[in-house]
Amino acid sequence: MKKKILTVVIVLAIIFLVALPKLNLFSEKEKTPQAGGPGAGPMALQVNALVVKPEKLDNKLVFTGSVLPNESLELRVESSGKISKILFDEGKPVKKGQLLLEINDDELVAQLQKQRYNQKLNQDNEYRQRKLLEKDAISQEEYDNALNRLNTTIADIKLLEAQLAKTRIIAPFDGVIGLRFVSEGAYVNSNTTVATLYSLSPAKIDFSVPGRYSTQVRSGKKIRFTIENDPRVLEGEVYAVEPQIDLNTRTLKVRALADNPEGLLLPGQFVRVELILETIENALMVPSEALVPEMQGHKVFVVASGKAKETKVEIGLRTDRYVEIVNGLSEGDTLITTGILQLRQGLPVQLNLINQ
Repeated sequence: MKKKILTVVIVLAIIFLVALPKLNLFSEKEKTPQAGGPGAGPMALQVNALVVKPEKLDNKLVFTGSVLPNESLELRVESSGKISKILFDEGKPVKKGQLLLEINDDELVAQLQKQRYNQKLNQDNEYRQRKLLEKDAISQEEYDNALNRLNTTIADIKLLEAQLAKTRIIAPFDGVIGLRFVSEGAYVNSNTTVATLYSLSPAKIDFSVPGRYSTQVRSGKKIRFTIENDPRVLEGEVYAVEPQIDLNTRTLKVRALADNPEGLLLPGQFVRVELILETIENALMVPSEALVPEMQGHKVFVVASGKAKETKVEIGLRTDRYVEIVNGLSEGDTLITTGILQLRQGLPVQLNLINQ
């Protein structure tokens, strides 16, 4: 009998052990809700954010342009003749008033000397005739003839001096001489280019802007520009604007001045110009990826009490990476910049603050 009871107990124990996992008697009746399970709250989303701060913003346009010399001219003589002296070196600086070239002027010099002798003679004669006239020793006509001879001689001297000036080339301004195209002994005339003189400092920057900006471009506007194969950013200032929009291109020609003490800017160089139309001192700039376009405008997400909050905004100027916010954000707001597609109103967020 005892063996039967023992056998029954063993069988029941085996059945209990087999059924035990299904009964779940040892599991906790109340468990912490799992993320995403029934009754579970939303997990905090990891996002990057930045604190909105005002900064200086330049409203600028970018164009291409060219460098021009401040002054330049082709050196030519005004009269014909054989070159007797070349008094400059190619590629070297010259000063205003410096004698650069002479052509043979022996004949004119001789004529000038002759007239100067005549001037001295006629001056003495006029003096004597004047004294005699004061004593009524000669007629007025005789004195007038003597005075006329003197004045004619003076006029002839001035004419010869002007002709002599045309046999010389004088530097009209400080600058640098380019390559010359003639040699001493060559016969030249007014059509012969001897060389080119350039004034390189300051340099002129020429560029064109679309006609729609004509009301915003004026003298005094600042520009920044770069030249090829040089990383330096140079500065200049607009000093002249063409008073007419080109009918073919619908653009407006603009010219600026830039200091060029080192001779870095050479005529004909290609430049990339940034024209600053206005400067906003306290602009609120946000990364363009933080902006969400909508049918009615744009919105961003900011952080309020550890949760995401939608904020309608109005935008202004754009740069390559940032957008100006003109309404909807304030200095000190914490702007979310990542996870934008996963955000919704009231979603808890865990911040990683970054520097803008």
